[in-house]
Amino acid sequence: MTRSRTYELSMTTQGPLYPPSEVMNADGHFVVIGGINRARPNGEVTTGWGRALVAADSVLPPFGANAPYRIIRELPPELSAADEEMVLCTLPLPLPCSNYTAVMAPEQQPDPFGVVRPSYPFHQVPIPDLQPEDGPKVTAPVTLGQWVKARGSLTVTLVEQDTAADFRGEFQGLIPNSLYTVMAIRRRDLDPDGPSHPSPFGVPNVFIADEEGNGSYHARLPDPFPAPDSPTAGNRIVNFVVLWMSYQMNYGGAVGHHGLGSDIHAQLRLPGPGFTEFITHA
Repeated sequence: MTRSRTYELSMTTQGPLYPPSEVMNADGHFVVIGGINRARPNGEVTTGWGRALVAADSVLPPFGANAPYRIIRELPPELSAADEEMVLCTLPLPLPCSNYTAVMAPEQQPDPFGVVRPSYPFHQVPIPDLQPEDGPKVTAPVTLGQWVKARGSLTVTLVEQDTAADFRGEFQGLIPNSLYTVMAIRRRDLDPDGPSHPSPFGVPNVFIADEEGNGSYHARLPDPFPAPDSPTAGNRIVNFVVLWMSYQMNYGGAVGHHGLGSDIHAQLRLPGPGFTEFITHA
């Protein structure tokens, strides 16, 4: 049985496939780096890793299903100078093109779907109770050219006689001097019959990128990989996601109040469900 493995994390702007991205540009288009849904000539929908600007009015299928994105234009692997300078923004509320029904913070924000909020450039997000003299650290526009510099790795090691696992992440190229959190995606979160809200990857689940954009994170989680056929299989962790926090806030046992591009923004993750080689027990 595998006891330790190091994974390279993929830079992204995407959490689930809907909304298509957790980042927008000033024109209100999703900036997608991740899975892109496309139509094939036979009518099937395929999902492949890519980069594109996607329309916010793309067809929205039921949760668990996919429809082709309406692509405004492709983004090449080597960005143009203009694309590098693209200013990144939050998603508005209610979230456009979203079919994720789970409430992200049921105790703190039990009715998130009734909140109306515009899209904000990342550097102009209205942080609650902030005063100018408090010294906000993110004051210049965050650009796509800056975002795509993110890199990271994750080492997973089984410990405590396979009843727990250590997770150690090392990251570079992040947004300097800003708050990041780490989120666990568990098997139950992807259940089309009723997804649960994603959970923190340890509590507290925070780290601060330094002035050069470097950061690290460690957590030890109990029984993160129960056997797929066990009664607790829904708790099995299938992804590790590094989130940039546009409101520079942490939410305790929730990853965000609204999630999915409103106040959390995936920047690094595994490109698909992983950790299949690990089994733990309680």
